[in-house]
Amino acid sequence: MSEEIKEIEKETQHIGRDEFLSKLVKIGAGTLAATIVSNGMLGTASKLIAKSKNETPVKRKYHYGMVIDTRRCVGCRSCVLACKAENKTPPGVSYTVVFEEILENRPNDKPVFMTKPCFHCEHPPCTDVCPVSATYKREQDGIVVVDYDRCIGCRYCMTACPYSARWFDFGENYPAVEEKTPWAEVPSPEYKQFRKREHEKSPIGNVRKCTFCLHLQDEKGQYNKAEGRWPACAKTCTGKAIHFGDFNDPNSEVSVLLRERQYIRLKEELGTSPNVYYLL
Repeated sequence: MSEEIKEIEKETQHIGRDEFLSKLVKIGAGTLAATIVSNGMLGTASKLIAKSKNETPVKRKYHYGMVIDTRRCVGCRSCVLACKAENKTPPGVSYTVVFEEILENRPNDKPVFMTKPCFHCEHPPCTDVCPVSATYKREQDGIVVVDYDRCIGCRYCMTACPYSARWFDFGENYPAVEEKTPWAEVPSPEYKQFRKREHEKSPIGNVRKCTFCLHLQDEKGQYNKAEGRWPACAKTCTGKAIHFGDFNDPNSEVSVLLRERQYIRLKEELGTSPNVYYLL
């Protein structure tokens, strides 16, 4: 079966949407296929084909990514809340979301859940369209970031992202911030910049996105799960569905899961090569 999946992955560069979904159903992943369709997660509107500016493969010190087990996600949304608490994101900005779909003709009423962060694509179309080079892919670990001091808020990157994984900060605040409670004085640790939320100051007016909580890396660029320095969504997942790690390490949990389980990546026909995998 794993060979079948690999073959499908290769073919998705060339086949159409309907044929790809048909192949998912054929290998027993009909539920996931239905969820992808119902949430518009397979390319229908976007015709953008992502291409790297530099086609030469990049050897990174770290290659961070996620593996999400669709069988274990229970839809509790603890990942969403943990992310907001960690990064102090305002209303209308959610670095990860959970899709929920109730499907008909199933033996039980259990809906299908699917959490979706930024995919930190290997060839991210969002970075190439930025007119001021405010968003880019880091050489050392492949994480796609936004320089708030350079971002002019044009939102071209939001249009280019085929996964709708970017958010614009319109300056809205939760009551705890609006009413200037002590919570309002707590800075966001994003990018280790510790910015307090202030009127008309960045990141208000900027595009924002998941950073894999890179502020939790040490000076060597490493995370440490035992010390709690781990992306908030993965650390908090009650169903143990979100796995995070370094794909360059063959013994990491994410590398082992990809060797042992069947998986897909979304919208591969666009050539983005996302670094988030979904186990079937």
